[in-house]
Amino acid sequence: MKAVFLDRDGSIGGTGGGVHPFEFELYEFAFCAIRSLNELGIKVFLFTNQTRVGRGYFTEEELIKGFELMKDELKGQSAFIDDIFYCPHHPEVGCKCQKPGIGLLLRAKEKYNLRLEDCFVVGDTGSSDMAAAHVAGATKVLVKTGWGESSLTKYRESWAGIEPDFIPEDLREAAAWIGGDLMDVSGKEGADDLFTG
Repeated sequence: MKAVFLDRDGSIGGTGGGVHPFEFELYEFAFCAIRSLNELGIKVFLFTNQTRVGRGYFTEEELIKGFELMKDELKGQSAFIDDIFYCPHHPEVGCKCQKPGIGLLLRAKEKYNLRLEDCFVVGDTGSSDMAAAHVAGATKVLVKTGWGESSLTKYRESWAGIEPDFIPEDLREAAAWIGGDLMDVSGKEGADDLFTG
Protein backbone atom coordinates (compact mmCIF):
# COMPACT_ATOMS: atom_id res chain seq x y z
CA MET A 1 0.00 0.00 0.00
CA LYS A 2 1.20 3.49 -0.88
CA ALA A 3 0.56 6.63 1.11
CA VAL A 4 1.25 10.35 1.27
CA PHE A 5 2.21 11.86 4.61
CA LEU A 6 1.32 15.53 4.89
CA ASP A 7 2.79 17.88 7.44
CA ARG A 8 0.20 20.28 8.85
CA ASP A 9 1.53 23.72 9.76
CA GLY A 10 2.96 25.47 6.71
CA SER A 11 2.10 22.63 4.34
CA ILE A 12 -1.69 22.34 4.22
CA GLY A 13 -2.43 25.54 6.13
CA GLY A 14 -1.30 27.91 8.85
CA THR A 15 1.94 29.86 8.74
CA GLY A 16 4.53 27.22 9.56
CA GLY A 17 4.53 27.99 13.27
CA GLY A 18 2.30 26.31 15.81
CA VAL A 19 -1.16 27.79 16.40
CA HIS A 20 -4.07 26.92 18.65
CA PRO A 21 -6.03 24.04 17.04
CA PHE A 22 -9.19 26.16 16.86
CA GLU A 23 -7.31 28.91 14.98
CA PHE A 24 -5.72 26.73 12.32
CA GLU A 25 -6.86 27.61 8.78
CA LEU A 26 -6.42 25.46 5.69
CA TYR A 27 -4.98 27.01 2.55
CA GLU A 28 -7.63 27.53 -0.11
CA PHE A 29 -5.80 25.20 -2.48
CA ALA A 30 -5.51 22.43 0.15
CA PHE A 31 -9.01 21.16 -0.54
CA CYS A 32 -8.51 20.40 -4.24
CA ALA A 33 -4.96 19.15 -3.62
CA ILE A 34 -6.03 16.64 -0.98
CA ARG A 35 -9.03 15.62 -3.06
CA SER A 36 -6.76 14.91 -6.03
CA LEU A 37 -4.59 12.72 -3.80
CA ASN A 38 -7.71 10.85 -2.67
CA GLU A 39 -8.60 10.25 -6.32
CA LEU A 40 -5.28 8.48 -6.85
CA GLY A 41 -6.51 5.71 -4.58
CA ILE A 42 -3.70 6.06 -2.04
CA LYS A 43 -3.88 6.74 1.68
CA VAL A 44 -3.51 10.35 2.80
CA PHE A 45 -2.16 10.80 6.31
CA LEU A 46 -1.38 13.82 8.43
CA PHE A 47 1.81 13.62 10.49
CA THR A 48 2.67 16.54 12.69
CA ASN A 49 4.70 17.68 15.68
CA GLN A 50 2.40 19.38 18.18
CA THR A 51 4.87 20.18 20.96
CA ARG A 52 2.67 22.97 22.27
CA VAL A 53 0.60 20.31 23.99
CA GLY A 54 3.63 19.24 25.99
CA ARG A 55 4.55 22.85 26.62
CA GLY A 56 1.11 23.62 28.03
CA TYR A 57 -0.26 26.00 25.40
CA PHE A 58 -3.33 23.82 24.83
CA THR A 59 -4.56 20.37 25.77
CA GLU A 60 -4.44 17.15 23.77
CA GLU A 61 -8.24 17.13 23.86
CA GLU A 62 -8.30 20.55 22.20
CA LEU A 63 -5.82 19.33 19.60
CA ILE A 64 -7.98 16.32 18.74
CA LYS A 65 -11.07 18.53 18.54
CA GLY A 66 -9.18 20.83 16.16
CA PHE A 67 -8.27 17.85 13.98
CA GLU A 68 -11.94 16.84 13.84
CA LEU A 69 -12.98 20.37 12.83
CA MET A 70 -10.35 20.33 10.08
CA LYS A 71 -11.50 16.92 8.82
CA ASP A 72 -15.11 18.10 8.76
CA GLU A 73 -14.11 21.17 6.75
CA LEU A 74 -12.27 19.02 4.24
CA LYS A 75 -15.13 16.52 4.06
CA GLY A 76 -17.45 19.38 3.11
CA GLN A 77 -15.46 19.67 -0.12
CA SER A 78 -15.05 15.91 -0.69
CA ALA A 79 -11.46 15.82 0.55
CA PHE A 80 -10.39 13.31 3.18
CA ILE A 81 -7.55 12.62 5.60
CA ASP A 82 -7.44 8.88 6.25
CA ASP A 83 -5.62 9.07 9.57
CA ILE A 84 -3.65 11.47 11.76
CA PHE A 85 -0.37 10.73 13.50
CA TYR A 86 0.91 13.37 15.88
CA CYS A 87 3.54 13.92 18.56
CA PRO A 88 2.25 15.92 21.55
CA HIS A 89 5.43 15.73 23.60
CA HIS A 90 7.65 18.49 24.94
CA PRO A 91 10.84 18.77 22.84
CA GLU A 92 12.97 17.91 25.87
CA VAL A 93 11.18 14.62 26.59
CA GLY A 94 13.32 12.76 24.08
CA CYS A 95 10.50 10.73 22.54
CA LYS A 96 10.95 8.71 19.35
CA CYS A 97 7.85 10.03 17.61
CA GLN A 98 8.83 13.68 17.23
CA LYS A 99 10.14 14.60 13.80
CA PRO A 100 12.89 14.31 12.61
CA GLY A 101 12.50 10.98 14.37
CA ILE A 102 10.44 8.49 12.37
CA GLY A 103 8.24 7.14 15.13
CA LEU A 104 5.08 8.54 13.52
CA LEU A 105 5.98 6.99 10.18
CA LEU A 106 6.74 3.65 11.80
CA ARG A 107 3.41 3.75 13.63
CA ALA A 108 1.61 4.25 10.31
CA LYS A 109 3.73 1.56 8.66
CA GLU A 110 2.68 -0.99 11.26
CA LYS A 111 -0.98 0.02 11.31
CA TYR A 112 -1.43 0.02 7.52
CA ASN A 113 1.23 -2.47 6.39
CA LEU A 114 3.11 0.16 4.40
CA ARG A 115 6.43 0.09 2.59
CA LEU A 116 7.77 3.51 3.51
CA GLU A 117 10.04 3.37 0.47
CA ASP A 118 6.86 3.53 -1.65
CA CYS A 119 5.45 6.49 0.27
CA PHE A 120 5.75 10.27 -0.09
CA VAL A 121 6.40 12.86 2.61
CA VAL A 122 5.22 16.42 1.92
CA GLY A 123 6.36 19.14 4.30
CA ASP A 124 7.81 22.63 4.57
CA THR A 125 10.67 22.00 6.99
CA GLY A 126 13.91 20.46 5.83
CA SER A 127 15.33 19.70 9.27
CA SER A 128 12.23 17.77 10.39
CA ASP A 129 9.96 16.68 7.51
CA MET A 130 12.68 16.03 4.92
CA ALA A 131 15.08 14.59 7.50
CA ALA A 132 12.43 12.11 8.68
CA ALA A 133 11.59 11.14 5.09
CA HIS A 134 15.30 10.66 4.36
CA VAL A 135 15.78 8.24 7.26
CA ALA A 136 12.60 6.36 6.35
CA GLY A 137 13.57 6.08 2.69
CA ALA A 138 10.41 7.86 1.53
CA THR A 139 10.16 10.27 -1.39
CA LYS A 140 10.87 13.80 -0.16
CA VAL A 141 8.67 16.70 -1.34
CA LEU A 142 9.47 20.14 0.13
CA VAL A 143 6.77 22.77 -0.45
CA LYS A 144 7.81 26.43 -0.46
CA THR A 145 4.89 27.53 1.72
CA GLY A 146 5.32 27.97 5.48
CA TRP A 147 9.01 27.55 6.34
CA GLY A 148 9.81 26.08 2.93
CA GLU A 149 11.68 29.05 1.48
CA SER A 150 13.66 29.51 4.70
CA SER A 151 14.49 25.80 4.78
CA LEU A 152 16.04 26.15 1.34
CA THR A 153 18.06 29.26 2.23
CA LYS A 154 18.55 30.52 5.77
CA TYR A 155 18.29 27.11 7.46
CA ARG A 156 19.75 24.91 4.71
CA GLU A 157 22.77 23.94 6.81
CA SER A 158 20.50 22.31 9.42
CA TRP A 159 19.70 19.53 6.94
CA ALA A 160 22.82 19.51 4.81
CA GLY A 161 23.35 16.36 2.80
CA ILE A 162 19.63 15.75 2.24
CA GLU A 163 18.15 16.62 -1.15
CA PRO A 164 14.40 16.84 -1.81
CA ASP A 165 13.12 14.75 -4.69
CA PHE A 166 10.85 17.61 -5.72
CA ILE A 167 10.40 21.25 -4.65
CA PRO A 168 6.92 22.50 -5.62
CA GLU A 169 5.50 25.92 -4.89
CA ASP A 170 2.68 24.47 -2.82
CA LEU A 171 0.61 21.39 -1.98
CA ARG A 172 -1.38 21.67 -5.19
CA GLU A 173 1.75 21.36 -7.31
CA ALA A 174 3.03 18.60 -5.02
CA ALA A 175 -0.14 16.58 -5.52
CA ALA A 176 0.09 16.89 -9.31
CA TRP A 177 3.72 15.73 -9.24
CA ILE A 178 2.90 12.77 -7.01
CA GLY A 179 0.11 11.76 -9.37
CA GLY A 180 2.48 11.93 -12.33
CA ASP A 181 5.14 9.97 -10.48
CA LEU A 182 2.67 7.20 -9.60
CA MET A 183 1.49 7.02 -13.20
CA ASP A 184 5.07 6.78 -14.45
CA VAL A 185 5.75 3.91 -12.06
CA SER A 186 2.62 2.02 -13.05
CA GLY A 187 3.15 2.67 -16.75
CA LYS A 188 -0.18 4.42 -17.10
CA GLU A 189 -0.79 7.64 -18.97
CA GLY A 190 -3.01 10.63 -18.52
CA ALA A 191 -2.00 11.72 -15.03
CA ASP A 192 -2.57 15.34 -15.96
CA ASP A 193 -6.27 14.60 -16.47
CA LEU A 194 -6.63 13.99 -12.73
CA PHE A 195 -5.69 17.58 -11.96
CA THR A 196 -7.62 19.57 -14.54
CA GLY A 197 -10.87 21.29 -13.93
